[in-house]
Amino acid sequence: MRGLPSVRQLRAFVAVYHAGQVSAAAEQLALTQPAVTVLLRELEDRLGVKLFDRSTRTLRRTEAATEAIIHAERVLAELEALVGGMAELAGARRGRVRIAATSTVAQILLPPAMRDFLATRPGVKVQIEDVAPGEFVETLLAGRVDFGVGTLESAVPGLREQVFLHDTLAAVGLPGPDFPAGRPLTWKQLAAWPVITVKAGYGVRRSIDAACESAGVALRVEHEVSLLTTAVALAASGLGIAVVPASLPARDPAASGLVARRLTRPVVERRVAVIHKAERSLSPAAQAFADLLLSAGV
Repeated sequence: MRGLPSVRQLRAFVAVYHAGQVSAAAEQLALTQPAVTVLLRELEDRLGVKLFDRSTRTLRRTEAATEAIIHAERVLAELEALVGGMAELAGARRGRVRIAATSTVAQILLPPAMRDFLATRPGVKVQIEDVAPGEFVETLLAGRVDFGVGTLESAVPGLREQVFLHDTLAAVGLPGPDFPAGRPLTWKQLAAWPVITVKAGYGVRRSIDAACESAGVALRVEHEVSLLTTAVALAASGLGIAVVPASLPARDPAASGLVARRLTRPVVERRVAVIHKAERSLSPAAQAFADLLLSAGV
């Protein structure tokens, strides 16, 4: 590698080749004529050939120069492409962002953020990996995505969590005299209604079961679904009261006209976070998307 020409030498050679004069090339490069002459001689020494025949008044290209100019310009063009490409990546103007999310997060939280992100960075490709709740942590630990957006039930070694949304569980249903808006609802009071929840084993269901155990309540679970958005849709049809994160109805068009009542005694907090492998740095594009989530709170 020590025998390879330097970038400064190649630039001097290309400038002199096209200008036909050292003085003109020196002016173009913002260098002195002696500096350009030294760079040319160093290049000739490294290549082992003469590039120009010099006299007091003329500078003629040799056959070696005619062949060398093709390689020199190609090398400089590749270097400029390298620098330009890295600048685009560093500025998050180009690249790819892969995000793991459960279906509800992918449907409700991420689309508005993607719209805002891509409006300013159209050269970045954002790829959403829909995963089942039980596969969320495994996908992150396997490194198949840049980061995930979701909720960890407990700390996971090797994963870093940055919370951007603090949520609580709420009871969502059609408004009426017996289900007024604006009033909190205890878990014991909720037991009077038919309840719609996600299936056993899902994150929210585990939180619901734990809250019921704490309150000493057995809910009347009438419908069990896989998606929180389905639970909201069933509640909108008057089939029961859905227990979902309080932020969901405000973002789900299917919840239009429904009442969301904060569940208390106990209050169950749900934290939505950007989660990624602790030892893995995010690409500039991925970091820019994560920063958007963290700053805007979606």
